Amino acid sequence: MKRKHKTYKLKKSLGLLETTFYGVGIILGAGIYAILGHGAGVAQGGLWISFIIAAIIGSFTGLTYAELASRYPKDAAEFNYTKKAFNRKYLAFIVAWIMIFVGIVSAATVSLGFAGYFAVLFGTPVVLVAVALILLLSLLSWIGIKESAKFNILSTLIEMGGLVIVVLIGISIAGSDGISTDVLKMPETGFAGILAAVGLIFFAYIGFEDMANMAEEVKNPKKTIPKALVISITITTILYILVSIFAVSSVGWETLSKSDAPLTTIAEKGLGQNGIVLMSVIALFATANTVLIILIVVSRILYGLSCQGVLSKTCKVVGKRGTPHFSILLVCIVTIGFALIGNIKTVASLTDVGIFIVYIAINISLIKIRLSEKKASKKHFRSPVNIGRFPLLALFGLLSAGFMLFYFEPLFLAGAITIIAVGFCVYKVFNR
Repeated sequence: MKRKHKTYKLKKSLGLLETTFYGVGIILGAGIYAILGHGAGVAQGGLWISFIIAAIIGSFTGLTYAELASRYPKDAAEFNYTKKAFNRKYLAFIVAWIMIFVGIVSAATVSLGFAGYFAVLFGTPVVLVAVALILLLSLLSWIGIKESAKFNILSTLIEMGGLVIVVLIGISIAGSDGISTDVLKMPETGFAGILAAVGLIFFAYIGFEDMANMAEEVKNPKKTIPKALVISITITTILYILVSIFAVSSVGWETLSKSDAPLTTIAEKGLGQNGIVLMSVIALFATANTVLIILIVVSRILYGLSCQGVLSKTCKVVGKRGTPHFSILLVCIVTIGFALIGNIKTVASLTDVGIFIVYIAINISLIKIRLSEKKASKKHFRSPVNIGRFPLLALFGLLSAGFMLFYFEPLFLAGAITIIAVGFCVYKVFNR
């Protein structure tokens, strides 16, 4: 007589608060720490306007995800959306494959960033610390989604607190050294400069899509995920606008544009050496939190693909703690492999290309699904601004994502095509 093995399922542990914090945590990430200076160099005093425009453009695709997550609350979100739209498993797999690549390379890159900050404070070897971080956060992910959520909430609050501190410092020293505080003054580059900066700043909003890949652990995901998406983008936008206004008013756009760590530059001006240490510690939490969320999300994509029968069945095995432990282990090993390479900046640049390709696919998917409907359903969240069944915001999201691809050199676009080709080969291996 065969012994029956008890089967476990993912636990629905995340409410609106936890899901929103995951969204805010992944959007804030480490992006604002690097992108602010580059944006200031282009938009100058109009930087805050660039953030508003970027938020509006980001919300186009964000609302597309909100509707699709409400319609199909499943892990491996991009696979499910594309499959529902086109009924082509190989096409859906390739979109999910891009998300897997983007996630793993991003996690490895950010873990090396964490190790860099850690080395500045404690003089430790970078690669070794990066590997240790991936192992520890994978263990936390394995222990449980609720435990991971607690760490995420703490880290996100620290990240937000860091930005609030920058704003308060900016308020206290605004206008010092003769720096202009006229935030309504048009930059020397005119409105064209503000628009040009939008292309750079848009990267600070990437990450909201990851929330959809945690749907099976969210309570009432059809309502919770759309709400969390909208709240997350709103919170981060408010923080970004405040930071950009007082950053420019406190040290000037010229200083920001020349700084590799613009927020640290502001903190140093207000708090001296203590400001540098403070921002370094906050950056540790920001980078660690980003790695944790990505590791969780990619493991859930593998889990979802396995449930759909396009990956090995072992990836959908859930342990008694309610987490897909084999998928977590696999993501951990591959991420460590990339981290061991050390310098993967060139490969990391491909992740931005990949994410915009995914945005294009997802917006097209919603348009296709909407046009295939005989009548509009009222059972789920519906993206606003429509002409009949046609979702105008999805079209705007599609066009904006396509436009962003023009920012990349042909080499990176060729690299993205290579990744797609590898994904197709992987699909064929598991689906012969």
